[in-house]
Amino acid sequence: MKSIKLISFFFFTTCILYGQESVDYQKPPKEILDLVDVPLAPSVRIDNKGENLVFLYRDSYKTIEELSEKEMRLAGLRINPKTNISSRANYYNNIKLKKTNDKEAIQVIGLPKNVRITNFNWSPDQNKAAFTNTTSKGVELWVLDISEGKASKITDANLNANMGIPFKWFRDNSALLVKFLPSNKKQLIDNEEAVPTGPTITISEGAKAQNRTYQDLLKNPNDEYNFEQLTTSEIKKVNLDGTSTSWLSEAMYRNFSFSPDGKYVIATTIQKPFSYLVPYRRFPQETKLYKSNGEEIKTINKVPLSEVLPKGFMSTRIGKRSMTWRKDQPATLVWVEALDNGDPKIEVKYRDEVYQLKAPFNDTPKSILKTINRFGGINWTNNSELAIAYDYWWNTRNTKTYIFNPSKPNQKSNIIHDRNYQDRYNDPGEPIKIKNEYGYSVINIDNDNIYMVGDGYTKDGQFPFIDKLNVKSNETIRIYQSEYTDKVENIYSAIDIKKGDFLVRIESPNEYPNYYIRNIKTAKNLKQITAFENPFSGIQNVHKEVIKYKREDGLELSGTLYLPVDYDKSKKEKMPMILWAYPVEFKDKTSASQSTSNPNKFTYPFWGSMLYWVTRGYVVLDGASFPIVGEGNEEPNDSFRKQLIANGKAAIDAVNTLGYIDPERVAIGGHSYGAFMTANLLSHSNLFAAGIARSGAYNRTLTPFGFQSEERSYWEAPEIYYTMSPFMHADKMKTPLLLIHGQADNNSGTYPLQSERYFNALKGLGATTRLVMLPKESHGYRAKESILHLLWEQDQWLEKYVKNRKKLK
Repeated sequence: MKSIKLISFFFFTTCILYGQESVDYQKPPKEILDLVDVPLAPSVRIDNKGENLVFLYRDSYKTIEELSEKEMRLAGLRINPKTNISSRANYYNNIKLKKTNDKEAIQVIGLPKNVRITNFNWSPDQNKAAFTNTTSKGVELWVLDISEGKASKITDANLNANMGIPFKWFRDNSALLVKFLPSNKKQLIDNEEAVPTGPTITISEGAKAQNRTYQDLLKNPNDEYNFEQLTTSEIKKVNLDGTSTSWLSEAMYRNFSFSPDGKYVIATTIQKPFSYLVPYRRFPQETKLYKSNGEEIKTINKVPLSEVLPKGFMSTRIGKRSMTWRKDQPATLVWVEALDNGDPKIEVKYRDEVYQLKAPFNDTPKSILKTINRFGGINWTNNSELAIAYDYWWNTRNTKTYIFNPSKPNQKSNIIHDRNYQDRYNDPGEPIKIKNEYGYSVINIDNDNIYMVGDGYTKDGQFPFIDKLNVKSNETIRIYQSEYTDKVENIYSAIDIKKGDFLVRIESPNEYPNYYIRNIKTAKNLKQITAFENPFSGIQNVHKEVIKYKREDGLELSGTLYLPVDYDKSKKEKMPMILWAYPVEFKDKTSASQSTSNPNKFTYPFWGSMLYWVTRGYVVLDGASFPIVGEGNEEPNDSFRKQLIANGKAAIDAVNTLGYIDPERVAIGGHSYGAFMTANLLSHSNLFAAGIARSGAYNRTLTPFGFQSEERSYWEAPEIYYTMSPFMHADKMKTPLLLIHGQADNNSGTYPLQSERYFNALKGLGATTRLVMLPKESHGYRAKESILHLLWEQDQWLEKYVKNRKKLK
């Protein structure tokens, strides 16, 4: 009897020992590695005249050492408390300048060693640019002189960049308004070392607060204290020679902005009480108006704590919101207020009303527009008597575009577009803008005409265009359309509308994207202004095509198909396949069937891409259509699982019909909601050999007040939450599943616990699964070590359970 107990104990402890693996960071095979560790082309900025280019260079990835720097997660912010900037900031490490007529870029002089650049921002006249440099001690402010090609530091490392960009240019280009750390900043509290003085208590007094599942919230009084210390700034005026004067005293400044004429400033501060239920964006706030010398004029808005909002995606708070300056006026404030108490369930003729208040801000605010749907924004123009506004309504996917006269609010607005915003084939595009006298981008109106730039998606392919739209007659004339059938020409901005000069970017599957100046009046006149080389030569000739196929209910689907490197199509060898997708909800089948995939786009393998595996003998179907459609009174999720399976089967059948794959060796994978899709497909179908699910959510009862595009709460639709949750059906999992998650995931609903608990359920029920938790990583992965290991994990999984599946039988 003792021997039996001993054997049982040995077996039990052995299982525990082999339940975990201690693995150092690994690297993928050379074929993949050669495509990962390549230099990136710079980010390109161009001035309004189309004369000067700024090239901002960066490394492809961060290091795990960088991600391991001290981080505080407070009220939706992630802060490095030592440097006082976002701990997740992306940095550039070099700047070069180039005239559009020059062949080579020149190196900017004066940059410090190991520079870490962010918050690059042109001066109003675009003769200079300001940016921040993050050192080991903090954040400095630098200014770049474009003509001299020289950068100079104008402050020490004591800026407060914890709430975003910490500076604004004065209108005359001579100085900047800058947020600094307060001189008497107090020492922060270390929660791990602090001795509690009492429990943490959160109160509900009966009001419904149906909030999404936020992360990084405040949790206790120590967090409140640290949040206040880290968001408190004092604002100073800093001249270009580095001299400074005090401008505003200490407060928790969220943002501030100059009026177009530079004579006034509005500054919004965060107020108490704080909340443990919502992020800082919904904390109380107060907006004050100042003169450009810092003299306070008045308080123009007070917003209470917004823990409780009406239910629904289209809900909003009451009172003034979206306060900003009119870009076409010297100093006029504009804001919007809800006419339905912010409650989408209340039936009203108009949802929102827009108001304006001109300097000196003593009159009664004037109404200038009412919108039928929820207000979405205003584009101002170079004509003070014309403006263009937008609204939207999620439940119907409807958006409207209004032409109105802000000077005559009694004059009826004209709706020029009333459409389904998911209908990409009929998207009219975005208005072309120019810089006005205040340096702001406004829509150019020329003899009652505006110019629209569109992506140009059609059933026959993508053909970007420029249209001329008459705002009075609503007549549209196409004045330019890209004619490329083997390339993609993206139209970015107007350099000179009268001359017909536009900035465009042209690319092809094996031609790296580069910038050109296109004259649309003489369409063949194309001037190349950058010459970036293709760093991914190893896959530049891989076969790529967009395939279209139908679901069993007749819905047309599509995906971008890649064949393995050096694949001989004539032999039709049966290869393993990776299907990568992300579900999208629609309210009509017409929009759901549209394709925005373009085989002529550059073949670019980013960190999360499956394209690397064309070098390993796999067919890849990337961006496969996975629409979830709910028409009329039916919600998309009412038939979520059924439609998922139909989408997956249609994709496999389509590629199998082409003769390229072995349908018994197909992997399914996705990230975030794509991971959720993957787990559902493996639980409820036998279509796939294995799956890869990254940073997903698997138990929808942990997100009870809605998720993704689901508005209903768990208590309103418990059967939907149950049916859609892979965790609830873990006993049905019979297919190998690789789970990967960042340990510092801050995306709403996809906290790491989702993968941990799902893995425990799968393991407890005997499923073949592996859980990889990446230290320090958030919802998207950043460190080079993490990404190389991710690729290694995926390669190992695919080789074992997909490519060599037959050998296991």
